[in-house]
Amino acid sequence: MKPKRIEILGVPVDCVTMESALDAVDTMVAGARPQVIIAVNPEKVLLARKDPTLLARLRSAGLLIPDGIGIVLAARWHGLGKMRRVAGADLMPAICERSVARGYKVFLLGARPEVNQRAVEVLRQRYPGLQIVGHQHGYLDDTAMPELVERINASGAQILFIAMGSPRQELWMDSFLDKLDVRVCQGVGGTFDVISGYVKRAPALVHALHLEWLYRDLRPSRLKRIVPKLRFAVHALMHRAG
Repeated sequence: MKPKRIEILGVPVDCVTMESALDAVDTMVAGARPQVIIAVNPEKVLLARKDPTLLARLRSAGLLIPDGIGIVLAARWHGLGKMRRVAGADLMPAICERSVARGYKVFLLGARPEVNQRAVEVLRQRYPGLQIVGHQHGYLDDTAMPELVERINASGAQILFIAMGSPRQELWMDSFLDKLDVRVCQGVGGTFDVISGYVKRAPALVHALHLEWLYRDLRPSRLKRIVPKLRFAVHALMHRAG
């Protein structure tokens, strides 16, 4: 069954839990055309309110996961539906685990060569029987893309994970989705770096308290990313009050 889609500040997101998100992936794999999974967080909501192209991209996505506790809280504040945070970095491994049971074939695209290779090795160790039918690092120029699309199609992959960072991975999907034979494309940002061990996630307690965003954004290079989250909270509260 297709998840309930709501709008927060005029931007769509699906009311899902991890389990219902995985069920939606099953539905997409069984479908007739490729569809994309996009993570929705407070920053993306603010950007989409000002960018019609991004908003249209979100509206056409097969699955919009609430990747950010701010999205979950806003949905609750506005009485729009029940959901739980589904982080893209958690959904990808969960899809891999389900792919073993369902026999889905996956392709990993993106990240540095050593990160991409290590992510393949770790996933095969973690999920015995996982069919990784191809992989390619993200350091390719535009002239190599037609051959890459042919390789992905020839591999028989049904699920394509793209780790190019946002918005590059979304732009890549915009350009090549209609040329792909896969059924699910998920942009996973830096998830390959985490899986491969090159980047550490927040401690388990921080993760459980839904403060992973604060753990990341307190680094000097990311401090400016706290501002959009605060702006989103103000907009959400004002929208409820108004």
